[in-house]
This record gives sequence, C-alpha cells and structure tokens, in this order.
Amino acid sequence: MPDAGPSFTIRLAATADELRAAQRLRYDVFVRELGGGGEMVDHNAGLEQDEFDPYFDHMLAYDDATSEVVGVYRLLPGDRAAELGQFYSEAEYDLTVLKQSDRKLLELGRSCLHPDYRGGTAMYHLWNGLAGYVAERQIEILFGVASFHGTEVGALAQPLSMLHHNHLAPVDLRVRAQPGVFQSMNLVKPEALDRRAAMVQVPALIKAYLRLGGFVGEGAFIDHAFNTTDVCLILDTARMNERQKRIYGGA
Repeated sequence: MPDAGPSFTIRLAATADELRAAQRLRYDVFVRELGGGGEMVDHNAGLEQDEFDPYFDHMLAYDDATSEVVGVYRLLPGDRAAELGQFYSEAEYDLTVLKQSDRKLLELGRSCLHPDYRGGTAMYHLWNGLAGYVAERQIEILFGVASFHGTEVGALAQPLSMLHHNHLAPVDLRVRAQPGVFQSMNLVKPEALDRRAAMVQVPALIKAYLRLGGFVGEGAFIDHAFNTTDVCLILDTARMNERQKRIYGGA
C-alpha cells in the first residue's frame, strides 16, 4: 500500500507544558531561523514568549508518529481582547474600523511550522482546526499581521505594491498602520508591477489568505525586533465565495 504520509492531531494547548512546546517551536522558527527577538524571549530555555501568551488560545499540530508539536497558531477572540484591553496587533495597526463593526473578531498570529513539515499537509490540518474553531465561535472576521522576512523595504517594493494595488481591503475593513510607524506600500506604480515576480516573493501564508479572498490593510510595519516587514491581513467570512469556503473548510 502507498505511504499515506504523516497523520496529525490538532488541539488547543491546555497545560503549561503544551504552551511551552508551542513557544519552543516559535523560538526555533522566529529566533533561530529568522533572527527575531523580543524583551521576554528566553534564550536559555529556548522559548519565544510575550506578555500576550496567557490570553491567547494556542492551536497545536502534533505529528501522531512522534507526539511532537510541529505547527502552531495563536488565536485571540474579540471578547477576550476586550477583557485584555487591546489586540496584539494594535501596536502596529489602527483597528478602529474592525472594533466598531459590531462583528465577531478573531486575531491570528505566530503561525509557524517546523521546517520538515513545510509544503506538506500539516498546514492543511491546522487550517481545518482553525475552520472548526471559527465555526464553533461564529467568528465573522479574521485578521492578523503576517510577515515578509527582512526590513529592507526597497527589496520588497514589488510584492508590497502588488498587495496595495490588487488586494487592498474595502473601506469598511481597511485597517491602517499606526501613524508613527506607517510605511507606505504604494512603492511601484501599477503599470510597473511585475506580478509574477512579485508573487514569488510573497510568503506562502499570505498567498493562502489571498486565495481565500483575504485583503490587506493600508501600510506596512517594519518590525526590527523580529527582522520582518509586516502587513495586516483581513478575511471576512461573509465575503468568501462558496469555492473559497470549501477550501477553507478543508473540503
């Protein structure tokens, strides 16, 4: 019989040990691999952590063969953000249009996979888990920052401009980078865009959101601590067409 490949279990972290497993994978990816950092990063223990972790749900993908955590997603429902007093990404983006929409919000972040599992089915299983989480809580709008590696804006002019010209959120969803850190994404005129070359530079996670009908907010944020250039992605479940909903739901 052909090898069916690895099988995965998706569940939310329920213990301190499970949260640390997520933080260890995040350390391996965001700190060791991508050169990021942060005030609360524990280099001795190999944990990428911050003050928001206790408030988020942490969705974990386990490889059933090894019982190792190989993928994570960090999730903050709007009602919990209200208790906390803010969403994580508000330091980077003005979220007023979303917060005043009276719709159920979910902030996504810190998504990563172990290098050995990229390009396989692990992310598909995480998306399935996310779809179940969203359906159970009747979430209407998903959003969060996603990153390009590096902080040299000139090197990212083509993909940032392509996102700005072709995928900018409608006004009712258009969050905007905070005034003090706003980096324009309108760097190349539409007629000078090389869409194919631009898409090559777009990370897989951002491409996945675009395929689902996702939008980007206005302006980017240069995150020197994490060595990234961030864009804010917004996905309105009401605007997804039936084909996109089937993809999202794993059908």
